Amino acid sequence: MDVRDAFRQQAGFCRAMNAPVTAALSEALADGVDRSSATGRAVLDWPGDAVADALPLRLIGGLHALYRSGAADVRALLAGRGSVAAVLARHDAALLPWLAGPPQTNEAGRSAALMTGLLHLAAAHGLPFELLEIGSSAGLNLLLGHYRFDLGGVFVGPAAATVRITPAWRGTPPPDVPVTIASTRGGDVAPIDLADAAAAERLAAYVWVDAAERQARLAAAIALVRAHGVRLDRGDAADWVEAQLAETQAAGTMRVVVHSVVWQYLGRARQARIRDLLHAAGAAATSERPFGWVMMEPNRDLAAHEVRVRGWPGGAMEVVARAHAHGAWVEGLASPEPATDYALSGVAPL
Repeated sequence: MDVRDAFRQQAGFCRAMNAPVTAALSEALADGVDRSSATGRAVLDWPGDAVADALPLRLIGGLHALYRSGAADVRALLAGRGSVAAVLARHDAALLPWLAGPPQTNEAGRSAALMTGLLHLAAAHGLPFELLEIGSSAGLNLLLGHYRFDLGGVFVGPAAATVRITPAWRGTPPPDVPVTIASTRGGDVAPIDLADAAAAERLAAYVWVDAAERQARLAAAIALVRAHGVRLDRGDAADWVEAQLAETQAAGTMRVVVHSVVWQYLGRARQARIRDLLHAAGAAATSERPFGWVMMEPNRDLAAHEVRVRGWPGGAMEVVARAHAHGAWVEGLASPEPATDYALSGVAPL
């Protein structure tokens, strides 16, 4: 896909998710980026897949950071005035580093989809969960045991929680069963330390300017991370999964690997290695030490995010729900649908 088309596609995603300001910015970038700046040249000469690499979101994140810092010309650009080329040239030094790595779209709202999947495993196995999250970013989903969820009238989590996640519910509610989180641990190739104010600000910059509710939720979740802490390791995803699965699983717990909007970044070789590691762990699972896999990932063929769940021993991978990319809504399926156990997705993170 042409780089400019990647920005236009992102504009369509934003418009579909009620983010008109970000949609308009993405369209302006598609039309206005040129070779007069180092940033423009880096965008137009992008060596990889601009969609899979989330190139539009890298640049949009950098511009939002400038917007949040009070840059008048960027504020004008987001209001539909000014020149894209001039803004990129003026802020080359600030924007280029944003192109160097994928966006950290650590969204606490996605934990509603993960909790939906966990409720299905809880109904089947009824054991406390030991959660291992791939691509944890800043670790916001590692605190899902501290959040209060309302999932179609099924309530999970402490009633006094400061972070309350109530997606618009469609379809069939998940099983109404108790959920106990025994432990959580995450891994990321570049984890974010939210004790660092600059790192927290960078995370906020990846939340679209239109999304006031997400910004407020992020601030509350950051406060929780700082208050409670998270176990977050730095390292290659496949190496980390292998090391965690080598640790002895406590009897009477269910070990579950979870991830959301991270699979596409892993690359096919790493995806295959992790899949094989999870299958091996599943083959060794017992009723006393069951194993599970819960994901919220985009399905490229359907252009939708799916909540897929598999539990061992004996289970098959199933789609139990579909969800908005940021957790604004979740649609529970009346009957789980069979699914392949992994998706080599190329859909950009939304």
